[in-house]
Amino acid sequence: MKAKVSIIMGSTSDLPIMEKAAKILNAFKIPFEINALSAHRTPEEVEKFARGAKGRGIEVIIAGAGMAAHLPGVIAAMTTLPVIGVPINASLAGMDSLLAIVQMPPGIPVATVGINGAQNAGILAAQILAAGDENLKKVLEEYKENLKTKIVKANEELSKVKFEYKTN
Repeated sequence: MKAKVSIIMGSTSDLPIMEKAAKILNAFKIPFEINALSAHRTPEEVEKFARGAKGRGIEVIIAGAGMAAHLPGVIAAMTTLPVIGVPINASLAGMDSLLAIVQMPPGIPVATVGINGAQNAGILAAQILAAGDENLKKVLEEYKENLKTKIVKANEELSKVKFEYKTN
């Protein structure tokens, strides 16, 4: 089994957030790899990874980083693969990470999800792969339908909650 998605994080302290992407990919049966690489502490390894990812069969990269959060942008600068950035709330409520990832210069796009939004990054990676995979497309359609069903069910449960002044 060869990885199609690579999950990269700046530090293993990011794993509690980034494992949400891994859980989604695992549920969708998409082969993936997970590594820790730092744009600041291991720049040579980041470059080797980014330049070699496509040749190893990687189709999408999910890169999470906190604080200065250069990792997704540095990777995007060295590959034509789609890169999804996950800003990690490590300081300043994650706003520093969000701005560092989303404010890329022209020609170096990084798709960016919300702060700590690794689950959405996993779903977005699956949607990118599904563009060329009918089976995965069906799995995603079922997943989205289940989301709808959960909300409908939750609303039915709320209708049973009684308060003296509740009108519905």
